[in-house]
Amino acid sequence: MTYEVLGAGALNYEPCRYGESRILFRGPQRRLDVPYVAFIGGTETYGKFINAPFPAIIENQIGITCLNLGVSNAGIDAFLNDCFVLNAANGAQATVMQIIGAQNLSNRFYTVHPRRNDRFLKASALLASIYPEVDFSEFHFNRHMLGMLHKVSHERFELVLDEIQAAWTARMKLMLRRITGRTVLLWFADHTPPAGNALFCDLAQASEPLFVTREMIDELTAHATSFVEVTASAQAQAAGTKGMSFSEMEALAAGKVLGPQAHGEVAERLSGVLDNFL
Repeated sequence: MTYEVLGAGALNYEPCRYGESRILFRGPQRRLDVPYVAFIGGTETYGKFINAPFPAIIENQIGITCLNLGVSNAGIDAFLNDCFVLNAANGAQATVMQIIGAQNLSNRFYTVHPRRNDRFLKASALLASIYPEVDFSEFHFNRHMLGMLHKVSHERFELVLDEIQAAWTARMKLMLRRITGRTVLLWFADHTPPAGNALFCDLAQASEPLFVTREMIDELTAHATSFVEVTASAQAQAAGTKGMSFSEMEALAAGKVLGPQAHGEVAERLSGVLDNFL
C-alpha cells in the first residue's frame, strides 16, 4: 500500500476541463490541435488510484497524444449529453469506448444525475407502483437502490433489469453511431462477459460492468470498427493494490478496482489494434 497516515498517498489527478464541458476530466490537459486518440469510459479509463492508467501507457507506446475522457462511476448518459465529448471523439484518429455498467443511466423506472450518473435522483411513478413497499427517498446511489429492489423481490426485479439493459443497449448503439471515425469497443474487467442474466445475491459486491451480458455486447459490435476483450489475468488480480496510490480513507475503494498490472495488459492489447488504425 502507498499510504502512511490519513490523507497521505492520495493521487493528484490534475483535474481539467475542455471547452464548455461541465465534466472534470483527468489531467494533465492534452492539446487537441494535434493528432490524438480519444478514450471514453468509466473508472478504469479514468484510472482511479492508478498513477499511469492504460491511456497514458498507450500514449508512450504508440507516440500519439491520448485524450483521457474517462469519468469515475460514469454511465453512458454523461457522454451522450456532453457536446464536447462527442466532438472530441469525432476529431480523433480513433476512439476507444469502454463498456461500462448499465445501472447508471436514466430510464423509464428512475432518473440519475446528468453528470454523476451513479447518483440516484428519483423513481418514476411506474417503479413506485411496482414496489409500493419501498421508500425511494432513502436512496442516494443507484447500486444501493437496485440492490434493495432485488432483495425485496427477485421476480419484480426482472422487469427493472429488462428495462435497464434495453435502455443501455439502445444508448450505446446511439453513442457509437454518433462517432463518425474508427471506434474500438473495449471490455476490461476481472471476468469475461456473462452469457445470459446472472443475478447476484449482493449487488453491492458484484463486479463492473454491472448487468452487461455477452448477448448485449454482440448487439454492439456491428456498430464498432473493432472489439477488444481483456479479462485481467489471475496474476494481475492477485497483485491487489500493489503499485496503487490512495489515502487511508480510500483503501476499501482501491481494493475494488483493477491495478497497474491489469492496465498494462489492456494497454498491450489496445496498442496493437490502434497501431493498425494510425
